Amino acid sequence: MAILDDVKMACRVSTNKLDAEYTRLINSAILDLGVAGVETGTIDELVIEAICTYCKMRSGIPEDYAELKAAYDEMKSQLSNASGYTDWEVSHV
Repeated sequence: MAILDDVKMACRVSTNKLDAEYTRLINSAILDLGVAGVETGTIDELVIEAICTYCKMRSGIPEDYAELKAAYDEMKSQLSNASGYTDWEVSHV
């Protein structure tokens, strides 16, 4: 399944009329994760979950914005600190 389909399902959107908007949000989420140091070359289920949460947070005016923001920030932090999701090398001193 494409990321756009995952995001639309997570956001409970069935129309294609908003595909351009959701594609822009997906790209923004990927860039935001990249700024935090998360390698997004290979996107797995954890990264997709973070992207879906970002898109839910940024689409419309959700009543649970604070909870979504906290959840996204936590996922981003966890991913940016996990060795399998960054390109940081471990130094053995």
